[in-house]
Amino acid sequence: MKRILVPTDFSPQAENALKVAAQLAKKYDSEIFLLHLLDLPLGLIDPINEGVGGDLPESLFFMKLAHRRFTETFHNMKDHLEGIKVHETVEFDEAFDGIMAIATKHDCELIVMGSNGSEGLHEVFIGSNTEKVVRFSHVPVLVIKEDIPIFDIKSFVFATNLTLNNRNAFEKALVFSNLLDVELHLVYINTPHKFKTTKEIDQSFDEFSSPLNFNSSKFQVYNDVTVERGIRNLAIKLDADLIGIGTHGRKGISHFISGSLAENIVNHIKNPIVTFKI
Repeated sequence: MKRILVPTDFSPQAENALKVAAQLAKKYDSEIFLLHLLDLPLGLIDPINEGVGGDLPESLFFMKLAHRRFTETFHNMKDHLEGIKVHETVEFDEAFDGIMAIATKHDCELIVMGSNGSEGLHEVFIGSNTEKVVRFSHVPVLVIKEDIPIFDIKSFVFATNLTLNNRNAFEKALVFSNLLDVELHLVYINTPHKFKTTKEIDQSFDEFSSPLNFNSSKFQVYNDVTVERGIRNLAIKLDADLIGIGTHGRKGISHFISGSLAENIVNHIKNPIVTFKI
């Protein structure tokens, strides 16, 4: 993990994400691309003139303002960022498009984003576009909600519906767990609405895990009223430091989670959440 992308609007939530990214960067000798996006009116953007056109003074004002905020961030975070190569990046683009473009351009291996959690994904620092990043990003997205002085993951739980489509995301989660040097636990939430017998679950698990040689002792079934409540309650029971889920572009966070429920999981669980593209 050599390149980490951290989009920011300089909010406290974005600062929480940057602190975690800094800890990862120090551990893995990574570079950080700290990205601020200026979503300006079309009249102020001219790609031929390096993105700034129309009313040049007004465009320069926003650029200078962004640079000043970067300077303040580097000052406030100097202890966290010391020894890390940080690229100050300002782009004239819409949030989702800009994040994906920079992640691709610099071959970033992880996106770390801040969220205020209880207010909903639409209140995340760059608005509703954050939901698009979580849903569509081919790069793993780590969502941070609270200030985490020491990002030390000891318990990593990946929630799955045990479908073969979800196995690709689980394989990525296994790679991520190896990188963090943490044991990964696979969990299935059994609900009355989509109840499965023990025999059915065992069969699904065997088909799901057989190519991966995953230890069945690290697989757990948890019964609850809904998937959301099951993940939340199991996270509390296992004292999980990190929750992983698969994401699917068309339907949100996972095949087994509807779009609105996906937002509830990310919003209502305070734990850090990492998403992997199915």
